[in-house]
Amino acid sequence: MSARNETDGTTGADSTATPRGRRFDGRAFASLSRAMALGMLRDRTAVFFILLFPLMFLVLFGALFKDESTPRAEIVQLGRVEVLDALPEETRGALDDFLTVRKTDDREQALEDVRAGDVDALLWQEGDQVRLRYSAADPARAGSVRAIVDSLVQQANIAATGQPPAYELTASRVEDESLKAIQFLTPGMLGWAVAMSAVVGSALTLVNWRKKRILRRLWLSPVGPSTVIAARIGVNIALALVQTLVFVGVAALPFYGLELSGYWWLCLPLVICGTLAFMSIGLVVGARAKTEEAANGVTQVIVLPMAFLSGSFFPLDGAPSWLRTVSDLLPLKHMTEAMQDVLSRGQGWGAALPTMGGLLLFAAVLTAVAARLFRWDDA
Repeated sequence: MSARNETDGTTGADSTATPRGRRFDGRAFASLSRAMALGMLRDRTAVFFILLFPLMFLVLFGALFKDESTPRAEIVQLGRVEVLDALPEETRGALDDFLTVRKTDDREQALEDVRAGDVDALLWQEGDQVRLRYSAADPARAGSVRAIVDSLVQQANIAATGQPPAYELTASRVEDESLKAIQFLTPGMLGWAVAMSAVVGSALTLVNWRKKRILRRLWLSPVGPSTVIAARIGVNIALALVQTLVFVGVAALPFYGLELSGYWWLCLPLVICGTLAFMSIGLVVGARAKTEEAANGVTQVIVLPMAFLSGSFFPLDGAPSWLRTVSDLLPLKHMTEAMQDVLSRGQGWGAALPTMGGLLLFAAVLTAVAARLFRWDDA
């Protein structure tokens, strides 16, 4: 009769040999995967925050920015102003697309309307001086009005000299005119959803299993660790692919109008690589956290700022350079940009492969860190 090993509860023979059941077991993999998936689906809170909560943001933001256009500024014109009244009909029609001009004779009321924010500016003319009064309450709109009026004054000056302009500016968007906000929102929201489900799911599972001593029982069972790990990874990847198809399906509805490029399907391998990268973050958190509450708090502190800093909700073009440098270190930023490239910009493997390689390298490094920190139980 062999003596039991006091450290792990196994027999002396078991501690030195590798039983046949410790190898990867396909049947056990299928059973564990099914059990993990059902366990997650039965947790209504998890289903809401992992599946429905990010989708709600896509639905809401997609509806808000569906008909996004440059907001029209509104100014009040006091009396006759030559730079406006002398405009050709064609130019005046183009101006009406982004500037509303309302005429009045009541100067004091017009100034009060500007102070109250009811209109953006008051414009009048005194001799050859064009006067503009605006409120600093909204610097962006004030700057827009100033630029428009300044352009009109410069055009009037050129017309008064009788000389044609030396230079002419032709400006257009780099994207196709049909490109809509949903083209940018879908990759960002999807990346955030995948990151949240992978980080939170792997961290909470690890802490919960350690707390309930499921990890210890799995180690002592005939099922090998590779089978358990493969099942957990398989469930997370399956969930991420379902999220991808749901997000793309909803965004492609006629109401939102997502237009998929010919390489849109490359977002699937990107999502798989991203899931592995974000799971590695969850494994590091789960390896150190002692309670589910602590793990949940740490993961939220990681995922939500990462989503904002990665441009999932809004572009970072105007952000300070140091902030963009921090953003470049985050895996979600590169995943989101690569998915924008393949979903909306028509780019192919050249845009996807470098990001996929970076995500897998990130996953390998953090998984090695998690392995060093890993504990089978709280003792």
